[in-house]
Amino acid sequence: SSDGVEQCVPWIENTTQQIDLAFNIFFMVYFFIRFIAASDKFWFMLELYSFVDYFTIPPSFVSIYLDRTWIGLRFLRALRLMTVPDILQYLNILKTSTSIRLAQLISLFVSVWLTGAGVVHLLENSGDLPNFSEPEPITYWNAVYFLMVTMSTVGYGDITCLTEVGRVFQLMFLAVGLMLFAGVLPEILELLGQRSKWMGSYSGVKGKRHIVVCGNITFESVSVFLMDFLHEDRDDVDVEVVFLHRAEPDLEFEGLLKRQHTRVKYFQGSLMNAMDLERAKVHEADACLVLANKYCPDPDAEDAANIMRVISMKNYCEESRIIIQLMQYHNKAYLLNIPSWDWKQGDDVICLAELKLGFIAQSCLAPGFSTMMANLFAMRSFITSPDMAAWQNDYLQGTGCEMYTETLSPSFSGMTFSQASELCFVKLKLLLLAIEVKPIDGGDTKISINPQSSKMPANTVGFFIAQSAEEVKRAWFYCKACHEDVKDENLIKKCKCKHLANKTGATPATPFSAALSKPLLNIKNSVMAKEENGSKPVMNGRPTNKPADQQKNGKMEVGIADDQAKDFDFAKTEMKYDSTGMFHWTPARSIEDCILDRNQAAMTVLNGHVVVCLFADPDSPLIGLRNLVMPLRASNFHYHELKHVVIVGAVDYLRREWKTLQNLPKISVLNGSPLSRADLRAVNVNLCDMCVILSAKVPSNDDPTLADKEAILASLNIKAMTFGDIITNIESMGDSKDALNNMGDTTVKRPGPIYGTNVPMITELVNDSNVQFLDQDDDDDPDTELYLTQPFACGTAFAVSVLDSLMSTTYFNQNALTLIRSLITGGATPELEIILAEGAGLRGGYSTPDTLSHRDRCRVGQISLSDGPLATFGEGRKYQDLFVASLRNYGMLCIGLYRLRDAALTTVDATSKRYVITNPPFDFGLLPTDQVYVLLPFERKQSRFSFSETEV
Repeated sequence: SSDGVEQCVPWIENTTQQIDLAFNIFFMVYFFIRFIAASDKFWFMLELYSFVDYFTIPPSFVSIYLDRTWIGLRFLRALRLMTVPDILQYLNILKTSTSIRLAQLISLFVSVWLTGAGVVHLLENSGDLPNFSEPEPITYWNAVYFLMVTMSTVGYGDITCLTEVGRVFQLMFLAVGLMLFAGVLPEILELLGQRSKWMGSYSGVKGKRHIVVCGNITFESVSVFLMDFLHEDRDDVDVEVVFLHRAEPDLEFEGLLKRQHTRVKYFQGSLMNAMDLERAKVHEADACLVLANKYCPDPDAEDAANIMRVISMKNYCEESRIIIQLMQYHNKAYLLNIPSWDWKQGDDVICLAELKLGFIAQSCLAPGFSTMMANLFAMRSFITSPDMAAWQNDYLQGTGCEMYTETLSPSFSGMTFSQASELCFVKLKLLLLAIEVKPIDGGDTKISINPQSSKMPANTVGFFIAQSAEEVKRAWFYCKACHEDVKDENLIKKCKCKHLANKTGATPATPFSAALSKPLLNIKNSVMAKEENGSKPVMNGRPTNKPADQQKNGKMEVGIADDQAKDFDFAKTEMKYDSTGMFHWTPARSIEDCILDRNQAAMTVLNGHVVVCLFADPDSPLIGLRNLVMPLRASNFHYHELKHVVIVGAVDYLRREWKTLQNLPKISVLNGSPLSRADLRAVNVNLCDMCVILSAKVPSNDDPTLADKEAILASLNIKAMTFGDIITNIESMGDSKDALNNMGDTTVKRPGPIYGTNVPMITELVNDSNVQFLDQDDDDDPDTELYLTQPFACGTAFAVSVLDSLMSTTYFNQNALTLIRSLITGGATPELEIILAEGAGLRGGYSTPDTLSHRDRCRVGQISLSDGPLATFGEGRKYQDLFVASLRNYGMLCIGLYRLRDAALTTVDATSKRYVITNPPFDFGLLPTDQVYVLLPFERKQSRFSFSETEV
């Protein structure tokens, strides 16, 4: 190029011309092949690349004939660079849309740049038209440099076009070049920046596990997840967290990723794209976690999207272990349709509606127990302070407890569970709840809660409540020979005895966020107390509204609402339970048969029941009320112990829910408003065991904080009510003796609370921050975490956000979710899941010895220290005394207290509230007003205890 555009050199001596000829022969053959294959020959002749061939191939052959080399228009070959992205796609080198677009932009920019430089080189070296006079020698690479300086608008001026034709071309090219430079280059830089930051691939350290988290990935959801997953109490969590999401993180989210950069990676991509799954190394991941958006306006659409993500991951790698959050219970059935979905291999689903309503149901049976369980499976650290109230310090100490597993030392071999649990509590300061039992036939291991007779073999795995994994190690280090006389539990450390050194199969203490085994139901025992010393019969701690002489032959007379409540002869009745034997069952009833108007409700004998205040529009998403009622219908209740459920709400919505409720007994519906005091008085809200406030309405996108407005208003409305001798609409009821007894005859029935603040209540919240509006007498800061607020500590508020910790819990312990689900749902089994997936509801079953044996499930009771066999312990005794005596004499395992917030109170009044104390210290002082959470064995006969009603 330094010698101009034309040279007189024989072809045979010009090596570059020979190479150029070879290329031109190839392009000529390629041209004819394309011409033959073209469907439209005319338009093929007018294509850009055809014109490139016209101007470059013939001059090469003419040069041979003339023995002259003319560079001419060979620079047009640079336009061929625009085909490079297509070639790379054919070779499967470019796979992602980002890489393809980047290649197209770069090839376009470079080809136009090099072609323009060729034109400048040709025009300047040829001279001015028409005689090609006064040529200005310029090399090709100087022309390339000149055009780049011109396009970038820098314009150094060291090289310029001197010929007239060159200057004319420069003016024309400047418009094209400026647009190209200003439009293409920024997009190239943007793509390169994105690719370098979020479009990479995960490259893990050999031997180190990682999990992939996807779904609803936001700053808030990731913050909550990481806070629990990477908690310091988890004892060396050596797992990297890889987030895969379609959008790039915002600045706040990016700051979080930088703070956790050693343990957290983020990649931008789609779960539906196999290449993105490859980048995140899903096939090598220890598990894949799918988070749901709990505040979405359309729960079914959210579930469908997450199930599609599961299908994509299972299609990519069948062996992947997947843990998914779902909003709605009925959508669980779709997971069973995925061929590679396998519960036994660790795949699991956390159904938020099922567990949320299950927790609330347990609060109907044992008020405050939902708070205790929520704190147990969440990883939290507590810091007490002398500036805090005494009740807050007691509660905070309990929130620091978690569930752990540890292998028991050989010193426990041959002990009964009661002996081992007493030793752990008194000597090791650990609460042993359950043990893992290996069947003799070699089947799957089972977890047995508070077993009564069996002796423990060597290397039994126990389930503990403790403050940290370090404490639980005492259960393995304990040696009877070395530690029997040790008084300080902190000195129980590994000794040099041979039997410890020879231990095989030991497992380190791992967080385990589920308490109980079997299909275990957490219940508050509500048995009929026997008539003693001529006193009135007591139901749930309250005198019944029927005289004692109406109880004949061990059967209880019932009111209008209890038309199904006749105490059946169990030997003669064929179908009282569902086909699994886990729940009470009744033939399907239409909703019309269960609807009450206000007068009918007021005339119905309602006492010790559950009132459900439900806010819903006719088209609101279904919340699955079956998940609330089924735990209250567990088969380890006798029929007369079942609490009547009265739903106050819009019948149009309940008709859509009714298909799942029609086979569950003792349900009534009042077509009214939960904000109507007349409706609330009609259902005797002051005499209920629990008032549940729920909302099925979709949160507004405009102001999500208003999502709980109806629930908060209903809660405050009930608390502002007063009861006593107020008789509503009594004139319209006629001379109904039931109505009179129900409303005002206190000679045969103890009145309920006079003030609405004493009505047992639990309110479901969507937005955690709204908990500040429930109790007007608390001093909670608006930014206080939910678990630290007074309503949550007292068990009167519940939010679905507390279930976030279950994702981490399920990952670290495969059995945790199964146990929690069995505990919370009243005994849901895989068999029942398959039956419900059919969509036909519960099926009745005949009572066989096998199904009746399913009633033998442990239950959680709430026993008062104000009366009964344990009353003496409320008179200044220590918690350890109560623990040991309950375990030795009655086989009951104490796990916590429900104490009045104002410890000075000796009676319950309008301002009294209770709070939960999980696993109190051994030297914790007891009060007569305390109520104790206990795990007690199932008793076929009437309990020796009269379980008192919880008063808030």
